Amino acid sequence: MKKIVAILVVAFGFNSAIIAQEHKKEKFEETLTVDQQTELAVKKMTLKLDLTTSQQEKIKPFLAEQIADRKAMRAKRKEMKKNKQKPSSEERYKMMNARLDKQIAFKAEMKRILNAQQYDRFEKMADRKMHKMKKKMHKKGKKRRKMEHDDDK
Repeated sequence: MKKIVAILVVAFGFNSAIIAQEHKKEKFEETLTVDQQTELAVKKMTLKLDLTTSQQEKIKPFLAEQIADRKAMRAKRKEMKKNKQKPSSEERYKMMNARLDKQIAFKAEMKRILNAQQYDRFEKMADRKMHKMKKKMHKKGKKRRKMEHDDDK
């Protein structure tokens, strides 16, 4: 019995530490300016894709625009959540359509700037990131459903 309790305490502590670290990372990114986030993103891409300086300069404005858009959307979502509003189906459609158009344009631009080998690596990185994000959202949805289920009791 003592072993079970000890294991549960360790597992709970480990889970709490992971959640706290994720929360810290989100807060850290919110305090950075768009320029700082862009610089960090370009450097990460340079390390992973072996970008030349001219490629870095070409990619920088696209990343800056993407980061600024993401910040604006996050602020808009926070404001809507604060006011307990949800976008209508038409608004949601327009937002998703605009987001997909931006993704297509970004991907086309990256294909133009990067060579074939770099682009292949870029695609693999994007796929991994998308998979990771979907997994995270799935976990978040499970937690939300569990909390709603517990509230119903």
